[in-house]
Amino acid sequence: MSIGGWRWSLAFLVGVSLGGWAQESPEAQARSLHGGDEIRLVIPFGRGGATDVLFRQIAGPVSERLGRRIVLENVSGAAATRGAQRVREAAPDGRTLLGSHQTLILSFLSGISAHEFQDFVPVALLMRTINIPTTHSQHLVQSAAGFAEHVKSQATQKGARSVRIGMIKGSTDHFFWLQFLKAVGVEPAAVQMVGYPDTVSQVAALLGHEIDFSMLNLPSAGEMYEKGMLRPLGVAADQRLVGLPEVPTLEEQGIAVINTTNRGLFAPLGTPREQLEPVVSALAVTLGDDALAERLEHEFGTRVDMRLFEDYAAYLSNRTQALKSLADELGFSR
Repeated sequence: MSIGGWRWSLAFLVGVSLGGWAQESPEAQARSLHGGDEIRLVIPFGRGGATDVLFRQIAGPVSERLGRRIVLENVSGAAATRGAQRVREAAPDGRTLLGSHQTLILSFLSGISAHEFQDFVPVALLMRTINIPTTHSQHLVQSAAGFAEHVKSQATQKGARSVRIGMIKGSTDHFFWLQFLKAVGVEPAAVQMVGYPDTVSQVAALLGHEIDFSMLNLPSAGEMYEKGMLRPLGVAADQRLVGLPEVPTLEEQGIAVINTTNRGLFAPLGTPREQLEPVVSALAVTLGDDALAERLEHEFGTRVDMRLFEDYAAYLSNRTQALKSLADELGFSR
């Protein structure tokens, strides 16, 4: 679908989902914005990671359209469960939101978290970011196709588990690597999975050659790809990224893995929809802008995919079933 086409579809979707709010007069809308009160957007990861970077790209324009300041608060740790718990315990008044992704599902499936996505109000799916297995610029592996042979070679020379992979336990990158290892025929026991609290610390470890590989993406590593400091080994998408046209997909390299991180907004359970609809409307207008959508795809390898309220809840329910089946197969579930 063309950008113009999905933009029209998005406008129609928002109009149907928000009902009369979008038809209210500016004065009535202004009265529903709580006099300019701040909205706290909790990011359950550290500064500089992909989730932080992407939400900072849209927070400003959304704030302007709302007439309310959106303040990002980074609360990292425990596979993104600390930040999620803070939002879960917040008052359901529309003033606190969580910006997260399928780690809400994965941390529950892996037994790290006691809460599921149903413990929040799913407000809106916003965007999907293509993931990229990555190494440092001096590493022997030149592409994802050479990964399995490298693991075998290192096991012969240095012993098993000499290859080190960074990840956040129970988060999307942990799950990505288990899926990737299965696809390339490498047993998880053949490598060492090294846990980190966030993506930024993984990048530092990768640059310092403390680990061999990490799952990154354009928001977290695009500048380092461009400068040649890090090497993208393949993109986990059905087509090459505009921002990395020379990097083949994993499927082009014979590896059947498509993997995206799907970011959206959640609110404390019990938050009335009328408190959330103004935010959703401002998000729809922001993400419906052609220039921003193109920038997100070109610079950040991220595609707009907006689904609201019940549609988002249904999407998360379907993803939970699919991820649970895969987690059971990979021995990753609780």
